[in-house]
Amino acid sequence: MQLFRHFPAILFSAFFVTVVSEESIAENTSQVPDMQGVWFFGSKTPHERPVNLGNKRYYTRAEALAIELAARVSRDESAKPGDPDRSAPAKGEFIGQEAEVHYESARINLARINGEYRTSLIVDPADGRLPYKNDAMDFIDAWVARGFGEFDGPESRPPSERCVNGVGQMAPLIGWKYNANMLIVQTPDYVVLAGETHPPRIIPVSGNRSTHGLGQWMGESVGRWEGGTLIVHTTNFKAAASFFQMKSSDALQVTEWFTLESKDRILYRYTITDPKIYTQPFTVEMNIVRRPAGDRLFEWACHEANYSMRGILAGARVQESEHR
Repeated sequence: MQLFRHFPAILFSAFFVTVVSEESIAENTSQVPDMQGVWFFGSKTPHERPVNLGNKRYYTRAEALAIELAARVSRDESAKPGDPDRSAPAKGEFIGQEAEVHYESARINLARINGEYRTSLIVDPADGRLPYKNDAMDFIDAWVARGFGEFDGPESRPPSERCVNGVGQMAPLIGWKYNANMLIVQTPDYVVLAGETHPPRIIPVSGNRSTHGLGQWMGESVGRWEGGTLIVHTTNFKAAASFFQMKSSDALQVTEWFTLESKDRILYRYTITDPKIYTQPFTVEMNIVRRPAGDRLFEWACHEANYSMRGILAGARVQESEHR
Protein backbone atom coordinates (compact mmCIF):
# COMPACT_ATOMS: atom_id res chain seq x y z
CA MET A 1 0.00 0.00 0.00
CA GLN A 2 1.07 3.58 -0.56
CA LEU A 3 0.94 6.78 1.56
CA PHE A 4 -0.81 9.75 -0.07
CA ARG A 5 1.95 12.36 -0.24
CA HIS A 6 -0.31 14.46 -2.46
CA PHE A 7 -3.42 14.02 -0.31
CA PRO A 8 -4.39 17.66 0.38
CA ALA A 9 -3.77 18.75 3.95
CA ILE A 10 -7.01 20.69 3.90
CA LEU A 11 -8.86 17.46 3.23
CA PHE A 12 -7.71 16.04 6.53
CA SER A 13 -8.46 19.25 8.43
CA ALA A 14 -11.86 19.67 6.82
CA PHE A 15 -13.04 16.09 6.74
CA PHE A 16 -11.29 14.10 9.45
CA VAL A 17 -13.53 13.15 12.34
CA THR A 18 -13.09 10.85 15.31
CA VAL A 19 -14.00 7.27 14.46
CA VAL A 20 -17.26 6.24 16.10
CA SER A 21 -16.90 3.17 18.28
CA GLU A 22 -18.37 -0.18 17.22
CA GLU A 23 -20.60 -0.10 20.32
CA SER A 24 -22.20 3.18 19.28
CA ILE A 25 -23.31 1.64 15.99
CA ALA A 26 -24.96 -1.22 17.82
CA GLU A 27 -26.55 1.06 20.43
CA ASN A 28 -28.16 3.40 17.92
CA THR A 29 -29.17 1.68 14.69
CA SER A 30 -30.91 4.84 13.50
CA GLN A 31 -27.65 6.75 13.11
CA VAL A 32 -25.61 6.73 9.93
CA PRO A 33 -23.24 3.74 10.04
CA ASP A 34 -19.55 4.45 10.52
CA MET A 35 -17.56 3.17 7.56
CA GLN A 36 -14.36 5.02 8.35
CA GLY A 37 -11.05 3.24 8.05
CA VAL A 38 -8.79 1.51 5.53
CA TRP A 39 -10.45 -1.10 3.33
CA PHE A 40 -9.56 -3.69 0.67
CA PHE A 41 -11.81 -4.41 -2.31
CA GLY A 42 -9.73 -6.90 -4.33
CA SER A 43 -10.77 -10.45 -5.12
CA LYS A 44 -9.66 -13.67 -6.80
CA THR A 45 -13.06 -13.61 -8.50
CA PRO A 46 -12.75 -12.10 -12.00
CA HIS A 47 -14.76 -9.09 -13.12
CA GLU A 48 -16.17 -11.07 -16.05
CA ARG A 49 -17.09 -14.75 -15.86
CA PRO A 50 -14.97 -17.15 -17.94
CA VAL A 51 -16.93 -17.98 -21.08
CA ASN A 52 -16.74 -21.73 -20.46
CA LEU A 53 -18.77 -21.33 -17.22
CA GLY A 54 -21.82 -20.02 -19.07
CA ASN A 55 -24.56 -19.03 -16.61
CA LYS A 56 -22.92 -20.76 -13.63
CA ARG A 57 -23.28 -18.04 -10.99
CA TYR A 58 -21.29 -19.65 -8.17
CA TYR A 59 -18.89 -22.47 -7.31
CA THR A 60 -19.64 -25.29 -4.94
CA ARG A 61 -17.81 -25.03 -1.65
CA ALA A 62 -15.45 -27.83 -2.71
CA GLU A 63 -14.67 -26.09 -6.01
CA ALA A 64 -14.09 -22.78 -4.26
CA LEU A 65 -11.74 -24.26 -1.66
CA ALA A 66 -9.74 -26.00 -4.40
CA ILE A 67 -9.38 -22.70 -6.33
CA GLU A 68 -8.30 -20.81 -3.23
CA LEU A 69 -5.84 -23.56 -2.26
CA ALA A 70 -4.23 -23.49 -5.72
CA ALA A 71 -3.97 -19.69 -5.50
CA ARG A 72 -2.37 -19.91 -2.06
CA VAL A 73 0.21 -22.46 -3.27
CA SER A 74 1.03 -20.27 -6.28
CA ARG A 75 1.42 -17.20 -4.07
CA ASP A 76 3.71 -19.04 -1.64
CA GLU A 77 5.86 -20.28 -4.50
CA SER A 78 6.16 -16.77 -5.91
CA ALA A 79 7.25 -15.48 -2.49
CA LYS A 80 10.33 -17.72 -2.48
CA PRO A 81 13.68 -16.14 -3.44
CA GLY A 82 14.41 -16.35 -7.14
CA ASP A 83 17.37 -18.27 -8.52
CA PRO A 84 20.11 -15.67 -9.18
CA ASP A 85 21.50 -17.88 -11.96
CA ARG A 86 18.21 -18.29 -13.82
CA SER A 87 18.17 -17.46 -17.50
CA ALA A 88 16.48 -14.47 -19.08
CA PRO A 89 12.76 -14.68 -19.84
CA ALA A 90 11.92 -16.53 -23.05
CA LYS A 91 11.84 -14.47 -26.22
CA GLY A 92 8.35 -13.14 -26.79
CA GLU A 93 7.23 -13.70 -23.21
CA PHE A 94 4.91 -10.96 -22.02
CA ILE A 95 6.13 -8.94 -19.07
CA GLY A 96 3.84 -6.25 -17.73
CA GLN A 97 4.51 -3.90 -14.86
CA GLU A 98 6.44 -6.47 -12.86
CA ALA A 99 10.12 -7.35 -13.22
CA GLU A 100 8.91 -10.87 -14.05
CA VAL A 101 5.50 -12.46 -14.39
CA HIS A 102 6.61 -14.65 -11.49
CA TYR A 103 6.25 -11.66 -9.16
CA GLU A 104 2.77 -10.56 -10.18
CA SER A 105 0.44 -9.83 -7.27
CA ALA A 106 -1.70 -12.78 -6.24
CA ARG A 107 -5.08 -12.89 -4.54
CA ILE A 108 -6.59 -15.79 -2.70
CA ASN A 109 -10.11 -14.73 -1.75
CA LEU A 110 -13.09 -15.51 -3.94
CA ALA A 111 -16.02 -13.14 -3.52
CA ARG A 112 -18.52 -14.80 -1.18
CA ILE A 113 -21.91 -13.08 -1.11
CA ASN A 114 -25.08 -14.50 0.42
CA GLY A 115 -23.20 -17.74 0.96
CA GLU A 116 -22.28 -18.06 -2.73
CA TYR A 117 -18.69 -18.30 -3.97
CA ARG A 118 -19.17 -16.16 -7.06
CA THR A 119 -17.71 -17.09 -10.46
CA SER A 120 -17.72 -13.42 -11.54
CA LEU A 121 -18.30 -10.05 -9.95
CA ILE A 122 -20.85 -9.25 -12.67
CA VAL A 123 -24.17 -10.75 -11.60
CA ASP A 124 -26.43 -9.25 -14.27
CA PRO A 125 -26.56 -10.17 -17.18
CA ALA A 126 -26.88 -13.82 -16.22
CA ASP A 127 -23.79 -14.85 -18.22
CA GLY A 128 -21.60 -12.58 -16.09
CA ARG A 129 -20.17 -10.86 -19.17
CA LEU A 130 -19.92 -7.20 -20.17
CA PRO A 131 -22.78 -6.59 -22.67
CA TYR A 132 -20.77 -4.65 -25.24
CA LYS A 133 -22.55 -3.33 -28.32
CA ASN A 134 -21.18 -4.65 -31.60
CA ASP A 135 -20.34 -1.11 -32.69
CA ALA A 136 -19.16 0.15 -29.29
CA MET A 137 -16.13 2.44 -29.50
CA ASP A 138 -14.36 4.13 -26.61
CA PHE A 139 -12.16 7.18 -27.09
CA ILE A 140 -9.10 5.23 -28.29
CA ASP A 141 -11.17 3.18 -30.76
CA ALA A 142 -12.69 6.43 -32.08
CA TRP A 143 -9.22 7.99 -32.38
CA VAL A 144 -8.00 5.02 -34.42
CA ALA A 145 -11.18 5.04 -36.54
CA ARG A 146 -10.37 8.63 -37.54
CA GLY A 147 -7.07 7.43 -38.98
CA PHE A 148 -4.71 8.10 -36.09
CA GLY A 149 -2.35 5.49 -34.69
CA GLU A 150 -2.44 4.28 -31.10
CA PHE A 151 0.99 5.84 -30.53
CA ASP A 152 0.59 9.07 -32.53
CA GLY A 153 0.31 11.20 -29.40
CA PRO A 154 -0.40 11.13 -25.69
CA GLU A 155 -4.10 11.73 -26.37
CA SER A 156 -4.42 8.21 -27.76
CA ARG A 157 -2.91 6.52 -24.73
CA PRO A 158 -5.06 5.34 -21.78
CA PRO A 159 -5.39 7.85 -18.91
CA SER A 160 -3.98 5.33 -16.42
CA GLU A 161 -0.84 5.04 -18.56
CA ARG A 162 -0.60 8.85 -18.51
CA CYS A 163 -1.01 8.91 -14.71
CA VAL A 164 -4.12 11.05 -15.09
CA ASN A 165 -6.55 9.06 -12.98
CA GLY A 166 -4.69 6.07 -11.63
CA VAL A 167 -5.98 2.64 -12.59
CA GLY A 168 -9.41 3.22 -14.11
CA GLN A 169 -12.31 5.33 -12.94
CA MET A 170 -13.01 5.53 -9.23
CA ALA A 171 -16.69 5.33 -9.78
CA PRO A 172 -17.15 2.45 -9.64
CA LEU A 173 -14.45 0.68 -7.64
CA ILE A 174 -12.65 -1.79 -9.88
CA GLY A 175 -10.54 -4.31 -7.99
CA TRP A 176 -7.77 -4.66 -10.56
CA LYS A 177 -4.87 -7.03 -9.96
CA TYR A 178 -3.20 -4.83 -7.34
CA ASN A 179 -3.59 -1.65 -5.23
CA ALA A 180 -7.25 -2.31 -4.36
CA ASN A 181 -7.09 -0.32 -1.13
CA MET A 182 -9.15 2.65 -0.02
CA LEU A 183 -9.50 5.07 2.89
CA ILE A 184 -13.01 6.16 3.92
CA VAL A 185 -13.54 9.36 5.93
CA GLN A 186 -16.99 10.68 6.92
CA THR A 187 -18.57 13.89 8.16
CA PRO A 188 -22.27 14.71 8.44
CA ASP A 189 -22.12 16.41 5.03
CA TYR A 190 -19.54 14.41 3.08
CA VAL A 191 -18.10 10.96 2.53
CA VAL A 192 -14.52 10.88 1.22
CA LEU A 193 -13.26 7.83 -0.68
CA ALA A 194 -9.50 8.02 -1.13
CA GLY A 195 -8.47 5.14 -3.37
CA GLU A 196 -4.85 4.05 -3.31
CA THR A 197 -4.40 4.80 -7.02
CA HIS A 198 -6.86 7.69 -7.31
CA PRO A 199 -7.31 11.25 -6.07
CA PRO A 200 -9.82 11.54 -3.21
CA ARG A 201 -13.46 11.39 -4.21
CA ILE A 202 -15.38 13.92 -2.09
CA ILE A 203 -19.07 12.99 -2.14
CA PRO A 204 -21.71 15.38 -0.76
CA VAL A 205 -24.51 13.52 0.98
CA SER A 206 -26.83 16.53 1.09
CA GLY A 207 -28.36 15.63 -2.27
CA ASN A 208 -26.96 18.71 -4.02
CA ARG A 209 -25.17 18.33 -7.35
CA SER A 210 -23.07 20.75 -9.33
CA THR A 211 -24.85 22.12 -12.38
CA HIS A 212 -21.87 23.13 -14.56
CA GLY A 213 -22.08 19.87 -16.54
CA LEU A 214 -18.36 19.77 -17.38
CA GLY A 215 -16.85 16.33 -17.82
CA GLN A 216 -14.65 15.18 -14.93
CA TRP A 217 -12.06 12.39 -14.85
CA MET A 218 -13.93 10.68 -12.01
CA GLY A 219 -17.32 12.17 -12.78
CA GLU A 220 -19.48 14.15 -10.36
CA SER A 221 -20.92 12.20 -7.45
CA VAL A 222 -23.79 12.93 -5.11
CA GLY A 223 -24.83 10.61 -2.29
CA ARG A 224 -27.62 10.01 0.16
CA TRP A 225 -28.25 7.69 3.06
CA GLU A 226 -31.16 5.26 2.97
CA GLY A 227 -31.21 3.48 6.29
CA GLY A 228 -27.80 1.86 6.66
CA THR A 229 -26.92 2.11 2.97
CA LEU A 230 -24.96 4.88 1.25
CA ILE A 231 -26.27 5.35 -2.30
CA VAL A 232 -24.06 7.33 -4.70
CA HIS A 233 -24.99 8.43 -8.22
CA THR A 234 -22.20 9.65 -10.53
CA THR A 235 -22.47 11.32 -13.96
CA ASN A 236 -20.51 13.85 -16.08
CA PHE A 237 -17.52 11.67 -16.92
CA LYS A 238 -14.94 12.51 -19.54
CA ALA A 239 -15.04 10.10 -22.47
CA ALA A 240 -11.26 9.72 -22.06
CA ALA A 241 -11.76 8.25 -18.58
CA SER A 242 -12.45 4.90 -20.27
CA PHE A 243 -10.59 1.95 -18.76
CA PHE A 244 -9.61 -1.16 -20.71
CA GLN A 245 -11.22 -3.47 -18.13
CA MET A 246 -14.51 -1.59 -18.43
CA LYS A 247 -14.85 0.71 -21.42
CA SER A 248 -17.02 3.80 -21.09
CA SER A 249 -18.10 7.02 -22.81
CA ASP A 250 -19.27 10.46 -21.74
CA ALA A 251 -22.75 8.90 -21.31
CA LEU A 252 -21.55 6.75 -18.40
CA GLN A 253 -23.69 6.77 -15.27
CA VAL A 254 -22.83 4.80 -12.13
CA THR A 255 -25.09 4.04 -9.18
CA GLU A 256 -23.37 2.52 -6.14
CA TRP A 257 -24.70 0.99 -2.92
CA PHE A 258 -22.46 0.66 0.17
CA THR A 259 -24.04 -1.40 2.97
CA LEU A 260 -22.14 -1.99 6.22
CA GLU A 261 -22.94 -5.64 6.99
CA SER A 262 -20.61 -5.80 9.99
CA LYS A 263 -17.84 -3.65 11.46
CA ASP A 264 -15.35 -5.31 9.09
CA ARG A 265 -17.38 -5.91 5.93
CA ILE A 266 -19.20 -3.75 3.39
CA LEU A 267 -21.44 -5.22 0.71
CA TYR A 268 -20.72 -3.14 -2.40
CA ARG A 269 -23.02 -3.17 -5.40
CA TYR A 270 -23.09 -0.98 -8.48
CA THR A 271 -24.99 -0.66 -11.74
CA ILE A 272 -23.46 0.79 -14.90
CA THR A 273 -25.51 2.48 -17.60
CA ASP A 274 -23.78 3.60 -20.79
CA PRO A 275 -25.94 3.26 -23.91
CA LYS A 276 -23.05 4.23 -26.21
CA ILE A 277 -21.01 1.22 -25.10
CA TYR A 278 -23.40 -1.41 -23.69
CA THR A 279 -26.64 -3.00 -24.90
CA GLN A 280 -28.08 -2.86 -21.37
CA PRO A 281 -27.14 -1.81 -17.83
CA PHE A 282 -25.05 -4.33 -15.92
CA THR A 283 -24.62 -4.93 -12.20
CA VAL A 284 -21.65 -5.97 -10.06
CA GLU A 285 -21.57 -7.24 -6.47
CA MET A 286 -18.41 -7.54 -4.39
CA ASN A 287 -17.03 -7.52 -0.86
CA ILE A 288 -15.10 -4.68 0.75
CA VAL A 289 -13.24 -5.85 3.85
CA ARG A 290 -11.52 -3.82 6.55
CA ARG A 291 -7.74 -4.07 6.60
CA PRO A 292 -6.04 -5.04 9.86
CA ALA A 293 -5.78 -2.37 12.55
CA GLY A 294 -2.75 -0.16 12.01
CA ASP A 295 -2.65 -0.56 8.22
CA ARG A 296 -2.19 2.74 6.38
CA LEU A 297 -2.18 3.87 2.77
CA PHE A 298 1.20 4.76 1.29
CA GLU A 299 1.94 6.79 -1.80
CA TRP A 300 1.26 5.28 -5.18
CA ALA A 301 3.45 7.50 -7.31
CA CYS A 302 2.76 6.14 -10.80
CA HIS A 303 5.70 7.26 -12.98
CA GLU A 304 6.32 10.80 -11.87
CA ALA A 305 7.03 13.32 -14.65
CA ASN A 306 5.58 10.77 -17.10
CA TYR A 307 9.04 9.98 -18.42
CA SER A 308 7.89 6.62 -19.79
CA MET A 309 5.39 8.41 -22.05
CA ARG A 310 8.35 10.05 -23.79
CA GLY A 311 9.88 6.60 -24.27
CA ILE A 312 6.65 5.13 -25.63
CA LEU A 313 6.17 7.89 -28.20
CA ALA A 314 9.88 8.03 -29.09
CA GLY A 315 9.85 4.27 -29.74
CA ALA A 316 6.89 4.70 -32.07
CA ARG A 317 8.75 7.41 -34.00
CA VAL A 318 11.76 5.10 -34.41
CA GLN A 319 9.50 2.37 -35.78
CA GLU A 320 7.99 4.84 -38.22
CA SER A 321 11.43 5.94 -39.40
CA GLU A 322 12.26 2.27 -39.99
CA HIS A 323 8.93 1.80 -41.82
CA ARG A 324 7.70 -0.77 -39.30
